[in-house]
Amino acid sequence: MRRQEQATSQSNAPAQPVRRAIIKSAAATAAASLLPGLQTQARAAGIGKPELAEVKIGFIPLTDCAPIVMASVLGFDKKYGVKIIPSKQASWAAVRDNLVTGGIHLAHVLYGLPYGVQLGVGGPKKDMAILMGLNRNGQAITLSDALAKDGITTGPALAKAIAEKKRTYTFAQTFPTSTHAMWLYYWLATYGINPMKDDKVITVPPPQMVANMRVGSMDGFCVGEPWNAVAINQKIGFTAVTSQDIWTDHPEKVLGTTAEFVQKYPNTAKAVMAAVLEASRWIDASNANRTKMAETIAAPGYVNTQVETILPRILGEYTNGLGKSWHDKHPMTFYEDGQVPFPWISDGMWFLTQFRRWGLLNTDPDYLAVAKAINRVDLYKEVAAELKVPVPASDMRSSKLIDGVVWDGKDPKAYAHGFKVNDLAA
Repeated sequence: MRRQEQATSQSNAPAQPVRRAIIKSAAATAAASLLPGLQTQARAAGIGKPELAEVKIGFIPLTDCAPIVMASVLGFDKKYGVKIIPSKQASWAAVRDNLVTGGIHLAHVLYGLPYGVQLGVGGPKKDMAILMGLNRNGQAITLSDALAKDGITTGPALAKAIAEKKRTYTFAQTFPTSTHAMWLYYWLATYGINPMKDDKVITVPPPQMVANMRVGSMDGFCVGEPWNAVAINQKIGFTAVTSQDIWTDHPEKVLGTTAEFVQKYPNTAKAVMAAVLEASRWIDASNANRTKMAETIAAPGYVNTQVETILPRILGEYTNGLGKSWHDKHPMTFYEDGQVPFPWISDGMWFLTQFRRWGLLNTDPDYLAVAKAINRVDLYKEVAAELKVPVPASDMRSSKLIDGVVWDGKDPKAYAHGFKVNDLAA
């Protein structure tokens, strides 16, 4: 029996002080010193005049909202004739609802969320569009310090404890069709744990993860940064595995909207894409830029945490809360010579295979057709050409995940049905 529950919390995760002097300094150095020549308002010829002067883009307070925020803060939006208004959202459910009803125009959004909406999984059904990727990597699964005290610090140790059935173990993800749900389920299943049958799974908004773990609502959670680092800093949890260890260079957040918005405002969509693409390229250009980004998004209006909480992991410097430190070769990235923002068709298909694997879909969809409808490779290639951003030769890519299974998009039905641990509908 599937055990999906919605957690409740009386407050958001605790706000932490921000180094105001640093933020003020970052704001002061915005367009003028960091981006010489940005004052020009010329648009790329192929993008055209935006139909809308302003666009409201929803975001969740996570490190990977950075391309949206920096596109606005550094003025890349003005370069393309549109004003981006970042709009902080309380939860991914709020992002979904506001996208569907038009409360926001676009969003920093979980890869799997538009796919769920397109298919009517976990909410209203509406045709959606993924315009580009925002980042790769940089999420993690945090387990509670209480588990560490019991000697449970690895997947096999957790599997052994769950198999003994002395109690029910509870894990949190951020949204039923989220990337975080898929990373959590995939990791648990790698060690023989069926997340739909062997434990309890709850849904918690990212900013509330730490507070819920502190009061004992869960044994572990999967979420984006900086909340895994916050759990370590507050000594309530440790990093059991990073998402890049589950799938190196996995897709994560995307710039999403409705198909209706793209149809009505194609030039606006492309202008926003161009601005965000430039911001992504700027962030990845140097560690100095990454540091400025961390200083900016730490502010109360964005992530609302300390710069020191965001910066180490964005630079690839990790500690797990149990005494281990390392330089991660695959930290969160935003550009990578155009590899990150490209909306790979095979990436979208992978999420559909996992929806099928875990019973979120009762039948096999037309994997390729659905992914081609949602991932607007056509629009992305137009914008990339104007900005001279390289695009891959193929819309499909191949990856090996933590369990050694290779995903290449060639036979999605066989892939979805090929996992020993699953919750496939009859």
